Amino acid sequence: MTSTAQAPTPPPSEGRAAHPDHLGHVIFITASAAMGGFLFGYDSSVINGAVEAIRDRYDIGSGTLAQVIAIALIGCAIGAATAGRIADRIGRIRCMQISAVLFAVSAVGSALPFALWDLALWRIIGGFAIGMASVIGPAYIAEVAPAAYRGRLGSFQQAAIVIGIAISQLVNYGILQLADGDQRGEIGGLEAWQWMLGVMVVPALLYGMLSFAIPESPRFLISVGKTDRAKEVLAEVEGHGVDLDHRVAEIDRAMRSEHKSTFRDLLVAGSRFKLLPIVWVGIGLSVFQQLVGINVAFYYSATLWQSVGIDPSSSFFYSFTTSIINIIGTVIAMVLVDRVGRKPLALVGSVGMAVALAFEAWAFSADLVDGKLPETQGVMALVAAHVFVLFFALSWGVVVWVFLGEMFPNRIRAAALGVAASAQWIANWAITASFPSLADWNLSGTYVIYTIFAVLSIPFVLRYVKETKGKALEEMG
Repeated sequence: MTSTAQAPTPPPSEGRAAHPDHLGHVIFITASAAMGGFLFGYDSSVINGAVEAIRDRYDIGSGTLAQVIAIALIGCAIGAATAGRIADRIGRIRCMQISAVLFAVSAVGSALPFALWDLALWRIIGGFAIGMASVIGPAYIAEVAPAAYRGRLGSFQQAAIVIGIAISQLVNYGILQLADGDQRGEIGGLEAWQWMLGVMVVPALLYGMLSFAIPESPRFLISVGKTDRAKEVLAEVEGHGVDLDHRVAEIDRAMRSEHKSTFRDLLVAGSRFKLLPIVWVGIGLSVFQQLVGINVAFYYSATLWQSVGIDPSSSFFYSFTTSIINIIGTVIAMVLVDRVGRKPLALVGSVGMAVALAFEAWAFSADLVDGKLPETQGVMALVAAHVFVLFFALSWGVVVWVFLGEMFPNRIRAAALGVAASAQWIANWAITASFPSLADWNLSGTYVIYTIFAVLSIPFVLRYVKETKGKALEEMG
């Protein structure tokens, strides 16, 4: 949820560096594709508002509840693993349309479940759509964006994700107000939490409609022999001054020369199981990004604040303000990542997260008084939670995906990125599935664990991660 896989960047060309005749149209195309990122963020975090209501309605313990929340990540992993092949067979636009349908079906099904088991099933379906969106959006944008604008247009996907997170929390807060602060309060025959999950059908339908208004990727069109249509799209996005025959030949030549990396390419020569050191670094970055507990802030924050005595309405409001901080931090990262470098941002983020998490652990160690944290600890917990999200967003939330898109040699980039992304989904699942039970055991101790991982990420970055700022992809080795 925190970010999305970046497609390998197509090689720059003279034609693609040209100023497009219709930049506004290119922005529209990019923003339409980035709606998948918006739904990625929305669907990932909207469950935050329904956690306690689901626990109460189905009378389940923390372990079962955690599985229902985390099970969507199984769908995410499957969707991300298969989306690329599906897109190569039927096209990027058809993939977006399938994803939109799955988002809509998941929203309706989650809002109207018969029992706990089918709620879990709808969440898996929604997760599959998230996984598809996490791959298709960046790939499509990279393939249609003119080279001179690719970096800025590519950032639309990450921006859409964090905006989706924020809007989901705002909608949840608004629905809770309509239900007089009761997550199970009735509105029009349905409980508030059902409306929270069902409202996602609106952006899902919008995503589907927008997919009919944007062109197929020139790269896919050329791969299936539709060169005339590919030329039309290239003229549409790159301007009419481009030598279209040259561009088509260039793209075709690049596709034919691509090395299709496999898992075997990631192994040390002569070894059957030993991964290359650079692959382990990528896995380490992905795992540390999740093990600091960032998704607790987006999946469980309302539950967390209620567990220490904050009323539901306020807890939902704080979930929204946290998501706004997430947007601010992401913008800061987008501005600084090419100026100060990836590694310095990662180190600043690690230190900031470690300090904030340590203060959260201290705040949660206090005994509750009348079901609430003492005032000092309560204020500290809220401030530290927002500081933690800020430092994550301005560093690891963006930087990890920049690293993963740049750090691997060309011949293994696609396969290595896939392995690293899979490791991230697994670590995400581990944190998501374990938090309710760990919180029941010891909330302060849980945050001590997250603090330790934040601290350990510092020597990991210092020793094993190399700066990639300003280096051509061909220099990575």
